[in-house]
Amino acid sequence: MKRNPFRLMAVLAAGALILSACGSDDGGDDDGGTTAEAGGGGDGLKIGIKFDQPGLGLKDGDNYVGMDVDVARAVAEKMGYSEDDIEFVESPSAQRETMLQAGQVDMIFATYSITDSRKESVQFAGPYFVAGQDLLVAQDSDIAGPDDLDGKILCSVTGSTSAENVKEEVPGVQLQEYGTYSECVEQLANGTIDAVTTDDVILAGFAAQDAFAGKLKVVGAPFSEELYGVGLNQEDDRCEEVNEALTALWEDGTMDQIIEDNVGAAGYTPNPETNPAEAGGHCA
Repeated sequence: MKRNPFRLMAVLAAGALILSACGSDDGGDDDGGTTAEAGGGGDGLKIGIKFDQPGLGLKDGDNYVGMDVDVARAVAEKMGYSEDDIEFVESPSAQRETMLQAGQVDMIFATYSITDSRKESVQFAGPYFVAGQDLLVAQDSDIAGPDDLDGKILCSVTGSTSAENVKEEVPGVQLQEYGTYSECVEQLANGTIDAVTTDDVILAGFAAQDAFAGKLKVVGAPFSEELYGVGLNQEDDRCEEVNEALTALWEDGTMDQIIEDNVGAAGYTPNPETNPAEAGGHCA
């Protein structure tokens, strides 16, 4: 049987195209390296967030919602990325530094407090939000701060320092630990405990959920200060660009709207010094 030379040439050309497509799939991410050189558009942006914090970072089916998620999207847009360029990656608290150092994510927006010890291994832009440790109580509770917790049952998650901080100040408080804040909040709503403690905006995120509407409130008397920053690899040269984007979000009112959209239902009022232009941006 004779072979058609034109058909053979077409088959070979198609094969070459397939091999070329396979070789370029996923760009330069095959080795798990960071996309820090991207600078916007095309190569994508891997952003670490929490998947289990209502109002802040929550994976809801195929959707990602919350204040941190909205801030991340807004910053990425100002840096030249479209929403389709973003890949959200779950970033548990204990793994954040490792994920940035290994290039598993480019940036982390996940209630990531700026501390001197963390700055030894990663750099921070921001802060874009100033939180503080506070109390979540029943709507009709007369608890107005830690001094009212003597003899009360206070809940926090296992291994958290939040409840221990209160215990040092109020020896008479009874501590109850659960594996997640969701469990603490459910027990509070059921009336089996008196208060939950962690960062105020995290508490506001829970209080803003439809299931707890009108039932819970944040006391509104924070007794610590937590500066939430954007974590980046120490070699990433886009820190100042992120700072500029964050400042712009506050100046044009976008951040106010993001806060209202995500935790406004809890009646939460953010720290007035949240604006990075006022709090002093970090890039170190």
